[in-house]
Amino acid sequence: MTTTELPKTLPVLFQDEYVVAVDKPSGLLVHRSPIDRHETRFALQLVRDQIGQRVYPVHRLDKPTSGVLLFALNSEVARALSDQFAAHSVAKRYLAVVRGYCPEYGEIDHPITDKPDKIADRNRTQPRPAQPALTRYERLATVEIPHVVERYPQTRYSLVALDPVQGRKHQLRRHMKHLGYPIIGDAKYGKGVHNRFFASEYGCDRLLLACTTMEIRHPVTDDALLLRAGLGPRFKRVLQAFGWEKAAVASL
Repeated sequence: MTTTELPKTLPVLFQDEYVVAVDKPSGLLVHRSPIDRHETRFALQLVRDQIGQRVYPVHRLDKPTSGVLLFALNSEVARALSDQFAAHSVAKRYLAVVRGYCPEYGEIDHPITDKPDKIADRNRTQPRPAQPALTRYERLATVEIPHVVERYPQTRYSLVALDPVQGRKHQLRRHMKHLGYPIIGDAKYGKGVHNRFFASEYGCDRLLLACTTMEIRHPVTDDALLLRAGLGPRFKRVLQAFGWEKAAVASL
């Protein structure tokens, strides 16, 4: 999805006087980044203009990842929500389509080292230390299709639910690559031949990773707050092609 194709407003999942949650589409940055200097539209800007007040980001989603994105509406609430994320007390569930038959369930306990940022780390002399990163996963559905994508006459894919305990940069994408089942549409950690196949065969040229649910404590009332997001038309097109709609809904 190009910048010109991005929506002018985002679906609001929840809003009160303290927080607002939206459904971020794939291809939209959360805020300005030196990595994408050419981008002119950001979720923060869109939500600010949409609701007519300043918003404060409290977590991030990668540009190609879609789903639940939460903002605070004042600095005190932002600190309270940030504390929840820092304490790993926010439950998040993602859906992803991966290459191959992923194991039925398990954990990926694999520390992640952030790669140096050309701007933020330009004066750093020591490498960043590896940070603990744990992801729990569950295979929801599989499919074998009669297409030669690599060297076999059939090709296999899995629909998986991913529950990250931490929120390291690219954690789910890097963990699934480490496990040997890269996420489809991942230009950085995935397999180009599969990404191109999905684009040509299913009209899906996005990363097939979406944050579908998030559970937090309301920062003021302390009530449990469950936020749910959709999957978008391109993701749904793949689910329909593989007969995975019921499996996806059941996981939410």
